[in-house]
Amino acid sequence: MRPRSQTERLILPGDGLAGAMAGRVWRPDAKGPSIVSIKAEGVIDVSADFPTMRDLCEQPSPAEALRSARGSPLESLSDILANTPCERRARGRGHLLARIDPQAIKAAGVAFARSLLERVIEERSQGMPDRAQAIRESVAAAIGGELRGFKPGSPAAMRLKEALIEGGAWSQYLEVGIGPDAEVFTKGQPMSAVGCGADAGFHSASLWNNPEPEVALVVASSGQVVGATLANDVNLRDFEGRSALLLGKAKDQNASRAVGPFLRFFDATFSLDDVRAATVALTVEGEDGFLLEDVSSMAEISRDPVELLEQTLGPSHAYPDGLILLLGTMFAPVASRGEPGMGFTHRPGDVVTIGTEKLGRLVNRMRPCEECERWTFGIGALMRNLGRRGLIR
Repeated sequence: MRPRSQTERLILPGDGLAGAMAGRVWRPDAKGPSIVSIKAEGVIDVSADFPTMRDLCEQPSPAEALRSARGSPLESLSDILANTPCERRARGRGHLLARIDPQAIKAAGVAFARSLLERVIEERSQGMPDRAQAIRESVAAAIGGELRGFKPGSPAAMRLKEALIEGGAWSQYLEVGIGPDAEVFTKGQPMSAVGCGADAGFHSASLWNNPEPEVALVVASSGQVVGATLANDVNLRDFEGRSALLLGKAKDQNASRAVGPFLRFFDATFSLDDVRAATVALTVEGEDGFLLEDVSSMAEISRDPVELLEQTLGPSHAYPDGLILLLGTMFAPVASRGEPGMGFTHRPGDVVTIGTEKLGRLVNRMRPCEECERWTFGIGALMRNLGRRGLIR
């Protein structure tokens, strides 16, 4: 067993390689991706047994299947990580990809009381950041305290809804925040996410945007939750604030979703209860010396992760290739960056780090989405590549 490098320690979980962790690596020699197991002995290509991450997730016990899979060693994790940033990538060496392939990318919105208030503020400010602080103070005074502790859809929540409607304080965001139906939307197309170490993107026309650090469930087609990973649900607050009908543009851009660093399967070392108890840390470091640090607790989520999944997959909606479900965030930065009253927004070159004790750290540099590496390798290209390699029949 070789010692782990400082770079590897930066992104690995607190318990190192104790868990069953899988990833995807681009192999230049194969001109396509391989599923890999991250082990103490190195990065092992297991694509002969599992051509796609979907195939691995469909196993009765993905953790056991991954541990027992045999394969060939690739470059060290440290070398693969170092080769992942686009501007210094060597063509003949591998680099990290997002941890999912044909699975759907779904996301839950307004899942925490704090982020719910910020969505209401975006709506009432019509996406104008200079109006947000005054509205924030009035909204918090009117309804902020009342939202804490309510179970969405409960009789008490419905009574609050009636009172807010009568008082003229109702909002479409409050409907999904405390009503019976959760907001679940499609964050992007399958295979459109970027991985750890890659550039993540925001729309260059946006003047008010932010990262959304989230834990994501990894779900098989049966509905079984098989593991979890981290995600950045990059959001354009000004676009969505102008109209909720712009949600697709606010959420789905080139490179606007990052997933990683690895997929950790449930086993004796990691379970759904670890997800429920997770503390999610966020750091934003700017080239201008700006530093933002925050933490949020999954214990404050308004709906249990299983309830969110039940509203996503069931008799009315199937996902034959499985899905990942981003569970939402309570993070909504309000401190001004630059001109007072304008709030936080990204600047090119910001480095965003999202981490939890059991899932490691997802690290990405932020750039305008038009400047990020363009997504060109979709499901059709994946199937043709796996067929040429003899991995599917």
